[in-house]
Amino acid sequence: MPQDTELSSQLRRLKLSGILETLELRMLESQKNQLDYKTFFSLLLQDELDARYTRKIQKLIKDAHFGHELTLENFDFTWAPYLNKTQIRELATCVFITHGEGLILVGPPGTGKTHLAKAIGHEACRKGYRVLFYKFHELFAELLRADSDGTIDRLLKKLIHCDLLIVDDFAFKKIDQKNSEFLYSIVDARYGARSIILTSNRAMTDWMNVFPDPVIAGAILDRMAHQAHQIQLKGESLRKKLSAKKREKSL
Repeated sequence: MPQDTELSSQLRRLKLSGILETLELRMLESQKNQLDYKTFFSLLLQDELDARYTRKIQKLIKDAHFGHELTLENFDFTWAPYLNKTQIRELATCVFITHGEGLILVGPPGTGKTHLAKAIGHEACRKGYRVLFYKFHELFAELLRADSDGTIDRLLKKLIHCDLLIVDDFAFKKIDQKNSEFLYSIVDARYGARSIILTSNRAMTDWMNVFPDPVIAGAILDRMAHQAHQIQLKGESLRKKLSAKKREKSL
């Protein structure tokens, strides 16, 4: 009908896609339940708000660059019975982000560090926080590229001002002096105000060896460890266990 076409066009021009998607359903619901105009209009507005919230969360998750998406819903705690579920779920409330605290997850490869870091990052996105996820080597490769093409200030601003910065496989390998200085700038600017999550296969006592300068190393590590929740993961690699389980099923 022409009127419907005109109404749809108006909703599109006003960027009210949430209302556009549910309008027919709400009209039927209104007729069936004899809703008054205010209730009908309120339902339409709530549909628009819900749609905008969903789009916002989807954009935050996309911009975080998690790669393979991992959440708490698909983390199997039976593989890690030593983990304090209450502590993990408390961290997932993201109160630690509000307080500008950090989180350090340390343990052997395959014990679930990356999964937990991404899962908590995912929860942060759901709560409207801006999150950035980097592999350790990817972070410094991007910093060096930005330094060479003149966009380093813009990248540092992004890394400093996001609500939660996640660095996976921290201390994976040694870094040079320039990258140490970049990292110090990021950590120092975020210190006490914005949160960092680190995962590492190395014990924290080994992290000093990654930096060329012990003075700057000490300054970085002191700031990252202060007011940081620390969780030690242990046990056999979950990936190995899952591979073994698949082989058993195939026999």
